[in-house]
Amino acid sequence: MDTLKLVIAGGFGVGKTTFVGQVSEIVPLTTEEVITEASRATDSLEGVEAKTTTTVAMDFGRITFPDEHLRLLLFGTTGQDRFRTFWKVLTAGAVGAVVLVDTSRLADSFAAVSHFESRGLPFLVAVNKFDGVHRYTDSEVRDALQLHAHVPVMQCDARLAESCARVLMSLVHHALSRAVPTQSVPGAF
Repeated sequence: MDTLKLVIAGGFGVGKTTFVGQVSEIVPLTTEEVITEASRATDSLEGVEAKTTTTVAMDFGRITFPDEHLRLLLFGTTGQDRFRTFWKVLTAGAVGAVVLVDTSRLADSFAAVSHFESRGLPFLVAVNKFDGVHRYTDSEVRDALQLHAHVPVMQCDARLAESCARVLMSLVHHALSRAVPTQSVPGAF
């Protein structure tokens, strides 16, 4: 069975912890902490005023696709700017990433898109279907985020395991299609 590491990234309050939790076959490891008054001055709650907890390090989950002989290790990032330096650690060894976006706060996605573009890590954009938020077409999201033509954009609902699994399989196929074949070197591991 092949095991691949994937990263779930995006802005603050976009649904990364929910995504990992819904699709994980194990009880996910989360680093959720209560939002304190001190952090309210640092982290804008605009658009997510009802949010009471936040990820301070990462989320971890696992999903296995037995028919595909594939196990995915999922690492959810933090969304706040002040924790962004940890993204480099989380993306080490990853084969691809999901940038989860909320179209009512699309600018919060720019940092994740830039991070993966600058590292050459294959990624796709998954538009989380929040209730009561205007639905933009994939093309409109692509234009707003100034994505390259090869970056897939798809709709998802982070509250539904089937939707999250579909996103992950799309990412795996995308990452494998973007992989650069390496030449075997005698004696290399």
